[in-house]
Amino acid sequence: MNGNGRRVLVGMSGGVDSSVTAHLLKRDGWDVIGVTMKVWPQDCISRAEDKCCGPSAIADARGVAHSLGIPHYVVDEADQFEKLVIDYFSSEYRAGRTPNPCVMCNEKLKFGNLWTKAQALGADYIATGHYAIIEHHDDRAVLRRGLDDRKDQSYFLFSLRQPQLRRALTPLGGMTKPEIRAIARDLGLKVADKVDSQEICFVPGNDYRAFLRSHLGGEEFHAGGIYDTEGRFLGPHDGVEMFTIGQRKGLPGGSPHPLYVIDIDAERSRVIVGPESELVRDAFEIDNANWHIPSPVEPLEVTVKIRYAHPGAAAVVEPSEDGRHRVRLAEPQRAVTPGQAAVLYVGDRVVGGGWIVRQAHAEGATVRLHAAAA
Repeated sequence: MNGNGRRVLVGMSGGVDSSVTAHLLKRDGWDVIGVTMKVWPQDCISRAEDKCCGPSAIADARGVAHSLGIPHYVVDEADQFEKLVIDYFSSEYRAGRTPNPCVMCNEKLKFGNLWTKAQALGADYIATGHYAIIEHHDDRAVLRRGLDDRKDQSYFLFSLRQPQLRRALTPLGGMTKPEIRAIARDLGLKVADKVDSQEICFVPGNDYRAFLRSHLGGEEFHAGGIYDTEGRFLGPHDGVEMFTIGQRKGLPGGSPHPLYVIDIDAERSRVIVGPESELVRDAFEIDNANWHIPSPVEPLEVTVKIRYAHPGAAAVVEPSEDGRHRVRLAEPQRAVTPGQAAVLYVGDRVVGGGWIVRQAHAEGATVRLHAAAA
C-alpha cells in the first residue's frame, strides 16, 4: 500500500522488525512517526533494562529513528500496562488458567490505547513489525498468516476487531527474517543483528512463578491439595498459581507412571494429576469469540491452533446459543489449556478465535476429564 503522504504511527520496540517496518513505510511514501511505549513502572526499571520497551530498547528505537530521519516519541503506558496486561496475567494464574499476555497487549495497548496518541498526532494508521498479513478491502480488513511460517504472528492478532484491523499495517507479513536483517544491514542499523526476544517481556528469565511471587506476594497464593483423577489426595501444594496444564515437574512421586497436571480447580484450590493419556482431548469449548467472518450458524471446518507454537489441527466449530462454541478435533490433541487462545483458520485466513475454557464437572462427580483415549 503506497502512503501518498499519509501519516502512520509506527510502534518501535527497539528491535530489527519494527525498525525495518519504519524504513519500508517511509520508502513507500508514508509520513512516518516512531513511537515507543514505556511500559515499566519506575520500581521495575532495573529488571527491564534489556527487555522490550525497557530503557535500552527505548534508546535503540530513538537511535534508529534518528538514522531514518523520522520523529520519535516515548509514550508512558506503565499504568495501563500494569492494569491491562500484568494484572490480567496474574489474575489468570490465580484462576487456574494459563494467560496469553501478548494477545492482550496487542488488543488493549498497541492497537488500543496507542490509537489515541496516533489521532493526536494526525496519523491514519498504526504499524507494527508483526509477521502477519493484513489486507485492506473497501468493506473490511482480512487477517492472514505471515509468509514465514516460522515467524508467523497472526495468532497474536486474532482478537483485534475490525476497526482496529482497518487502521493497522504490518509490512513484514510477506517477508522472511533473513530478508529483514539484510535490509537492516544495508541501512547500517546497529539493531540489524539484535537477538529476538523469546520470552514474555515483563517476566525476567521467563520464570513466571518468581514473577508472581514478587508481584503478588506469597501470601496471595491459593494453597491446597494435589489429587489424582479418582479424587485421592496425593499431597499438598503451595498455590494453584504454580501449575499449568501438562506440567510434570514438582508433582508427588511414588506413582508407577509419570504424573502430569490434568486440570486445575482454582475454586477448591485443587491440582488434578494423572497419566499423560489423560491430557489428550478430542473436543473443547471457547468463549468470548471474536469473528472475522459472520458468526457461523452451521458447523464450520477450520484449522485450529491451541497455542502459538502449535502446528494447527483440523477441527469443526459448532455454533452455540450460550456464547460458547464447541471445537471438535479431527485428531485428539495434547494439553488443551484453559486461558490460552484457540485461533481458527480457513486456509491462511484467520476467521476467528476465542479463549479455551475449563471443562465443567458436576459437583460430587469424579474429577476425571473427558479425555480421548491416547
